[in-house]
Amino acid sequence: MNLVITPYDPANIPQEEIIPLPDPRFYKAVGGDEGFRSLINEFYDKIVESDIAFFFPQEEEEIERIKEHNGKYFAEIAGGPKRYSEEMGHVDQIKMHKPFSINDKHRTEWLGTWREVLLEYASNVDSNLVESYFKFLDEYSKLLVNKELKARAFEDLAKV
Repeated sequence: MNLVITPYDPANIPQEEIIPLPDPRFYKAVGGDEGFRSLINEFYDKIVESDIAFFFPQEEEEIERIKEHNGKYFAEIAGGPKRYSEEMGHVDQIKMHKPFSINDKHRTEWLGTWREVLLEYASNVDSNLVESYFKFLDEYSKLLVNKELKARAFEDLAKV
C-alpha cells in the first residue's frame, strides 16, 4: 500500500473544495459500522498514547465520547451514513481546529497513526480504496496546520 505523507508547504495549501473525498466504497470495504468502529477505536487508542496525546482527553469516558462523535464524521467522509451531518449540520472543520496550535510535526504524527492503523486494520481491503481515504486525510490535514514549526509549542515548552 502506498500511504505517503506528503510534505506540508505553507505556500502551497490545497483549496478545501478541490480535495477529493475518499472512494465511498471504503466504508463498506472495512466492514461497515462494525469494521469502521474498530478502525476508529484503534486509531484513538493509539493517538492517546502518541506524541500528540496532549491534544486529546485522557479520561476513558471522554475519549469514548470522542470516538463516537468523531467516528461519525470519519465514517461519513469514508462513504458511511450521514449521521454526523444529520446531528451537527455543516461544521467548518478548519475553524473548529483553530483553537489548537497545530504544526506540521503534529500533522505528521496524526497521519502516521492513521497509516499504522490502516496498514493493520485494512490490510485485506483493496489498496486503491485505502489509499483514497489516506490521501484525503493527508491533503485535508494541511488545512488544519495553523502554527509554524519553528514556533515553540506547549509540549516543547514543557520539556524545558
